[in-house]
Amino acid sequence: MEIVDKDLRSIQEARELTRKGKVAANQIATFTEEQIDRILQKMKTAASKHAVDLAKRAVEETGFGKITDKTYKNHAASTLLYEEIKGQKTIGIIDEDETNGTFDVAEPVGLVLGIIPSTNPTSTVIFKAMIALKSRNAIVFSPHPAALDCTKKAADLLNRAAIEAGAPEGIISCLSLPTMAGTNALLHADEVSLIIATGGPGMVKAAYSSGKPALGVGAGNSPAYIEKTADVASAVAMIMASKTFDNGTICASEQAIICEHSNQEAVIRELKAQGGYFMSKEETAKVCQLLFKNGHTMNAKFVGRDAQVIAKAANIAVPEGTKVLIGEQGGVGPDYPLSYEKLTTVLAFYVVNDWEEACQLSIDLLQNGIGHTMSIHTNDREIVLKFAAKPASRILVNTGGSQGGTGISTGLPISFTLGCGTFGGSSVSENVGPKHLLNIKKVAYGLKDVTTLAKDDSTFQEETSSSVAPMQQPTSQRSPIQSDPEIEDLANMVRQVLAAMNQ
Repeated sequence: MEIVDKDLRSIQEARELTRKGKVAANQIATFTEEQIDRILQKMKTAASKHAVDLAKRAVEETGFGKITDKTYKNHAASTLLYEEIKGQKTIGIIDEDETNGTFDVAEPVGLVLGIIPSTNPTSTVIFKAMIALKSRNAIVFSPHPAALDCTKKAADLLNRAAIEAGAPEGIISCLSLPTMAGTNALLHADEVSLIIATGGPGMVKAAYSSGKPALGVGAGNSPAYIEKTADVASAVAMIMASKTFDNGTICASEQAIICEHSNQEAVIRELKAQGGYFMSKEETAKVCQLLFKNGHTMNAKFVGRDAQVIAKAANIAVPEGTKVLIGEQGGVGPDYPLSYEKLTTVLAFYVVNDWEEACQLSIDLLQNGIGHTMSIHTNDREIVLKFAAKPASRILVNTGGSQGGTGISTGLPISFTLGCGTFGGSSVSENVGPKHLLNIKKVAYGLKDVTTLAKDDSTFQEETSSSVAPMQQPTSQRSPIQSDPEIEDLANMVRQVLAAMNQ
């Protein structure tokens, strides 16, 4: 009986995919803007046509989120993204500074490795494939085992669409037998030039430890502050729409609500009216026992679940129509589990005295998702400016975190890979896009005559000879050393011995 090792098969597949991907990357590097745009249009159309099917597959396979919202995320990653990037320059001269005599030339990085999470599998595949090919790169995907089928389905249909439009074979590929050994082979493959890692902290750390250039994004723990000047009804509506969007599976989704004593009653009243259920301390403890394991690690069984599913599992009776479970918290840290990231329909709730206290609380909460996203609802611009100093790469104002952070409801670039900056151990603080998958070469014309730089420089004054210490005379000009009789006798003796040896 033949025994086939799963890890070895996965490693072999990884090697084959990267070899073919490298060949494809070399070929597409010579494509024109017209060729690339034709390919992207074909990919956009294919993703749009299969947006619902891919969403259904993702929900059925992972159990996370909602079909309707995953469908829209697929639409955002294809149609909305295409409309945004189609006019971006990613080939040849992309910028020029005539005053300083420089211009930028864009070159593709080569073969990109895309690591895909189980929370947003199909939309992330579409997004990364679109920006990779926009920048004339090939891409190979490493799927999360819990989302293998839907991830590979998305990659395969995009690959077919791209090839039909003229892209080379192997331009988009996906590991069909994902193991840690296979993913590790992809991470260290010589053919891979850059890694885009979206996933858990362990996988992102592995990407940065691979020795390859990597764009990794960390966990989020976004607080939403409803300041006293905010329109409470509007603020709550936006938070609810964001937290229930695909059942909170986007890392930019709100994790905690902060309000002030002055508007506490209005906020609570509005949350209840819009489908929020305030849990008792006992109910909050029951839900926390379900949501977390090994400290504050999220239990995958309850990621992206409806509030009523979570309530039923915790044996809590909630009103019909409940959309979000809310638990009041008295602090931040291990004793307050809801102060950590919860990629599901559960929120922490805090009440503070003023914006200064809200400011400190936001900073404390962000330590568990530092560098990612926070949101503020206010009509006071000065408050916005104060909160702009917080350790988050996206400060969202009067919008939902899920839609705002990904650029769907804001002017930020549409992205499903949200950089956390050095705050969160990421190499980029922006929403990742095509420009991050390019090598930018600088061409610079000479502006000054290098043969007369010092003479022509009015800011440079040559030191006078009087201020310069006198140089030591050359050896030939030094005074002869007075001879020492004993040294001279020793030298004569040495010469005699040498002469005798040579006879």
